[in-house]
Amino acid sequence: MMERFTAVIFFLLVSCICRISGQTCEGSCGKKLGSCSCHSTCRSLKNCCTDYKEYCVEAFPYSGSMFGGTDFIVLDASFTNSSGILCRFNGNIDTVGYVDENSRGHCISPVLYETGWVPLHISSDNGTTFSRVGAWLSVHTGKLDAQFKATLVNATKWQYYGTPGVGGFLEMTWNTSLVRAERVNIEVWGYREIGKPYTDTWQGEWQYLYSLAKDQPNNGSFSFLPKPAESGFSSWELGSLRISSSTNPAGIRNVQATWTEDHALAWHLEERFRQDSTVWALEKCLAWDQLENQLPNFLSEIIDCPCTLAQARADTGRFHTDYGCDIEKGSVCTYHPGCVHCVRAIQASPTYGAGQQCCYDSTGAQVLTADSIGGSTPDRAHDWGSPPFQKPPRVPGQSHWVYDVLSFYYCCLWSDSCHYYFKHRPSSDCRRYQPPSSALVFGDPHFITFDGVSYSFNGKGEYTLMTSSKKRLTIQGRAEPVDATIKATKLTAVAMREAPSDVIEVRLVSGHNGLKVLQNQKTLSFSEQRWMDLHGVFVFSPSSTNVTVMFPSGAGVEVRLREGTMTATVLLPEEFKDSTLGLLGKMNGDAKDDLVLSNGELVRTLTNPEEVFRFGASWAVSNHSALFTYDSEHLLNTYYYAPRHDHTFVPVFVVPESPDDPLANQAHEICTGEGAQYCRYDILVGRSPRMGNATKASFQSHISLVEDLKQVISCGRLSPPNNGKKEGTTYLQGAKVQLSCDDGYTLTGSAERICQEDGRWSGEDTNCVVTSNLAGIVAGSVIGAVALIVIITTLVLHSRKQRRGAPPLGEVVISEAF
Repeated sequence: MMERFTAVIFFLLVSCICRISGQTCEGSCGKKLGSCSCHSTCRSLKNCCTDYKEYCVEAFPYSGSMFGGTDFIVLDASFTNSSGILCRFNGNIDTVGYVDENSRGHCISPVLYETGWVPLHISSDNGTTFSRVGAWLSVHTGKLDAQFKATLVNATKWQYYGTPGVGGFLEMTWNTSLVRAERVNIEVWGYREIGKPYTDTWQGEWQYLYSLAKDQPNNGSFSFLPKPAESGFSSWELGSLRISSSTNPAGIRNVQATWTEDHALAWHLEERFRQDSTVWALEKCLAWDQLENQLPNFLSEIIDCPCTLAQARADTGRFHTDYGCDIEKGSVCTYHPGCVHCVRAIQASPTYGAGQQCCYDSTGAQVLTADSIGGSTPDRAHDWGSPPFQKPPRVPGQSHWVYDVLSFYYCCLWSDSCHYYFKHRPSSDCRRYQPPSSALVFGDPHFITFDGVSYSFNGKGEYTLMTSSKKRLTIQGRAEPVDATIKATKLTAVAMREAPSDVIEVRLVSGHNGLKVLQNQKTLSFSEQRWMDLHGVFVFSPSSTNVTVMFPSGAGVEVRLREGTMTATVLLPEEFKDSTLGLLGKMNGDAKDDLVLSNGELVRTLTNPEEVFRFGASWAVSNHSALFTYDSEHLLNTYYYAPRHDHTFVPVFVVPESPDDPLANQAHEICTGEGAQYCRYDILVGRSPRMGNATKASFQSHISLVEDLKQVISCGRLSPPNNGKKEGTTYLQGAKVQLSCDDGYTLTGSAERICQEDGRWSGEDTNCVVTSNLAGIVAGSVIGAVALIVIITTLVLHSRKQRRGAPPLGEVVISEAF
């Protein structure tokens, strides 16, 4: 107790001294003061104000579900048992925190209708002042790691419960450490959207419905036999289950809890659903069909799908793997049977916040809904939401469920009425898709421009890789010497921004065995989450050697680490054409004008290394335009306080050829094929066979990328004729489609059509007409007419014969009446 008291007294004393000297970080986080710093770079520069950690706080864990309930520790800050902790998220959402037995402060994350980093302010005096500042990462439930949420055992059974043949007990499991309590309550929460769509009254509503079980042992599992919900709660069709301490009042918000993923609440729907789920679902499908007829058409403003799986996986600036159908994770495509991989357009559409999903089969061809229930589907609400979030249709996950997923259950999964769904969610084909152009920086460093020009530039300094005033995108690269004795450099950092986005920097860590990512000069940790929604930019880092940065324009930057060497690939969509300058050249399809100095002068001789070197040096950045972070004395002295291009550093321009070189044989064995000159430079000048191998691999990967991104001709979907069918669901150049008719119909037009290089189908339109038997009809008519004539002639002759044999008048025989 005495030690804790002494620590508190020391903190108060330090705080008092800091305030008197004007060096406190209270209210100054992110700023550089006169005699010390409260900026995040102060840690590595070792010039932090003494109370920096006290007021500029970090959280552990730093992320959790947007549903809230995550209990996190406020690191390094000092609290007492009497501290009244109040945590304020986004400036207006308060949750009550607490101090644990070790005097550490805790906050509880709230329900948030958004994802990404949310501002966090912490009070220790019950809300009178909020002196501590940090941030909290709110995560989409589908992207949250499984260890941080409760699991629905056999999730398909949960969402089909009550349909024919699906019943019995349901089970869920969870990590008991996520709820610190001996006994727990299991609660049902629901989500819905109310108000008129696309007006200010449109709101999302996340609400406690009822308790499924109370005072259960916190043993990590729970099973139950579902029954229809009472009191009208069965009308809630979307929701989640929450596990929280049984000491909490039912339905209380913002307490420590763990959640299941959001799902269709089939298991608690009304009894009528269980009696005939097909009829119930069809009614819902028809009602949704009527609603869609009244809502605005969003299809015209969404991006077209790539034509092939290769394009979809290569276009990383505009498309990203859909976590629900990932070929890297076994292709569990629940909603897209027959597909092996799906991607989503990263950016939501501008006006309606709509999304695009593109799915592909094992042949790499796009699957269309007109051909298969598993086809690509556009979304009225983008699954990942979109800024500014908060309201429909931009609420991450939830809006998508309400407008795109529940309706799929109604029409396709719980009934056989998918044609209603696909009427409003037809696949877009790829006839308007334009693949991006790519450029590369690799090795010691070498460059391949957007138009395919390759060259080497071994300057020491910081340079503009590309800039576009039209799109306000700038990408810069830093090149440092390979080592103190070698006259060659390599890429060690890339910084980028698409105004007004955050500045993202990716750099080599010391030891060159990993990559570090900085957001506005502050290091980002990917230990908990691999995907981050930032301001005006997304960052994905599946491993310490892989980072992809994605901007709203569709530009993407992939940074990879190979054998200790950084490689950067830049992908730009067609909209950047004729607007780029820098070391990666003009993107206009003309290789002749790629290398242009910053003053507009054109490089005439690409084979002259000194002239190319002068071109590269001209693109050195200035102090006012630099995007890099200078968080060490070395970086400050080498770049910030010195010219950005080191004129005293003269690299080796020509690869030395000496049979006595001990690396000559390795260079000969490793460096073969196209691009061998760059590989040889890195081995014989850079003195590193590892780097040579990495350069060769990077060059070959780029060639493969360019091949994957080649423009593909599509003729568009070819429909089967009425009263007929077709074979073939691939519509790219060279594809064949066979057409035939049902029994009783005759085919007119072409029975086989081929997609041609002009984007048109060969042959003539195909139709199926009723079979015509004219010859039979004529023959039958003739035979019928002849038969009729024979009958009439026979009757006439018989009548005449009868007259000749008749008795004279008056001798008529009268028959008996009986």
